Amino acid sequence: MTGTQEIPTTHVKIKICGITRGRDAWAASEHGADAIGLVFYSGSPRAVNIDQAFEILAGLPPFLTRVGLFVDAEEDKIRAISERVSLDVLQFHGDEPPEYCRKFGKPYVKAIRVREGVDLRALCRIYADASALLLDSFVTGLPGGTGQTFDWAAIPEQLEKPIILAGGLSPDNVASAIAAARPYAVDVSGGVERAKGIKDEEKLRRFMRTVWDARLG
Repeated sequence: MTGTQEIPTTHVKIKICGITRGRDAWAASEHGADAIGLVFYSGSPRAVNIDQAFEILAGLPPFLTRVGLFVDAEEDKIRAISERVSLDVLQFHGDEPPEYCRKFGKPYVKAIRVREGVDLRALCRIYADASALLLDSFVTGLPGGTGQTFDWAAIPEQLEKPIILAGGLSPDNVASAIAAARPYAVDVSGGVERAKGIKDEEKLRRFMRTVWDARLG
């Protein structure tokens, strides 16, 4: 790993989610990621506990946003994790209403699983104090991490909130996704892995470079 790459100053933001190892967090940072995500949902193969999260984040450089992902978690659990783990943003992937999401005094992102009948304009108003909406694929029984894409053309233009695009992204399709959806940021997990929860540094590098080459503006 090296930290000497030239990173474009204007690009779609990049979040690497499902980090389970400190070395992968460092690789994401050194290759230019804007944020990393830690999954605090036991139903995920990429789940981490408080001790693991603390070790992953220990010593990471500044200006890398730390995001904690939750799915219909109890309030006490979120507060306990937030007290121990230095999280900058909370990401909610369940049925959490806006009044619950804002209870913790941190910026939050609300994940929306896109399917027919979902009114994204209305959800922008409902979650008006969210930092962004994360759009993911809808698969019955899975709150996220599906590895499947959705119809990016279904995203309305000029939504009122920044959009983070997720769902089945990889180095091979992220340029097309950016061209179609023009998101504020992209969120990838399985698309840069060699096994669930284990990132592949070469895929990380390719993903970053492809996003930069496809940057907006």
